[in-house]
Amino acid sequence: MRNFAISALREPPFRAGRHAAAEQVGSESVEWARTFGLVDSGQRVRRLQRADAAGLSGRACPDGSVDGLRLLTDLISWLFVMDDACDEDGLGADPARLGPAISTLIDVLDRCGDPDVVPPAVGPLGDALHDLCRRTRLHDNPALLLRFVSQMREYLLALLWEAANRERRRVPEAAEYVQLRRHIGGVRPCLTLTDLAAAQPLGSAQHAHPALVTLDLLAVDLVCWCNDLFSYGKESQVDPDAHNLVTVLARASGADEASALRAAADQFNQGLAAYLDVEKALLADGDDGMRHALAARRNWVRATYDWSVVADRYA
Repeated sequence: MRNFAISALREPPFRAGRHAAAEQVGSESVEWARTFGLVDSGQRVRRLQRADAAGLSGRACPDGSVDGLRLLTDLISWLFVMDDACDEDGLGADPARLGPAISTLIDVLDRCGDPDVVPPAVGPLGDALHDLCRRTRLHDNPALLLRFVSQMREYLLALLWEAANRERRRVPEAAEYVQLRRHIGGVRPCLTLTDLAAAQPLGSAQHAHPALVTLDLLAVDLVCWCNDLFSYGKESQVDPDAHNLVTVLARASGADEASALRAAADQFNQGLAAYLDVEKALLADGDDGMRHALAARRNWVRATYDWSVVADRYA
């Protein structure tokens, strides 16, 4: 499947880069996960090491501060552990089990990392999430902190939608899937922390620029659809996951697997063409802050493709 994705997807025409501190931060992030108990056995530690969160973050944030890269890498590590708990450990197929877990994590988010408020005892995922919020708060950018917390809440609530679909063995409609996939992918909070690591983060008014809002949606879609195509082979080994663009398109059109794969690749390629058109207009009119924001989104699209080509996580 990796060979198909490489041959069928248009390679993002952006410069590839990698943060010089990625390897160091990768080791530190695994240790951070161990400290909080996110990984509690040799097998889980090795699984997190193979996932290579820093390989992704280092490509997505090649020019940010080391502190910003470390925060982003820890978030990606947290998302990988949460994803594994849902997809491979059975939590994500049982809304009755997942609901209470999501409730306690949202309780943590509601505190916005306030160091003067003792978070409830909610276990490793909650403790580590509070640490992520606390460290985001230390950057003294309230707008970005609130955006991060809101996006993490949307991610958690979308996991409940996913769990309900799995319980009922339901494949969502295509438009529904595209919308909710933007949240269960966890890309939006990653973009926010990437912006936080930048030397010139955008202000709230610039984030509301209609063209940038459109570009953000396209960037998130491209990251998620790229992930779907590269991960489809692994996900379909036992039973096709309903939460994959290939499966959704196959169900919507009645197409066979080969046709659905081609349709998913075409959707990515069309999205990339639209992205380039919107980006071109923004580059022509934007200031330095906007150009930094566009570089961050461009880096994420390129990073996802390059990381997926070599990721053990999809092997």
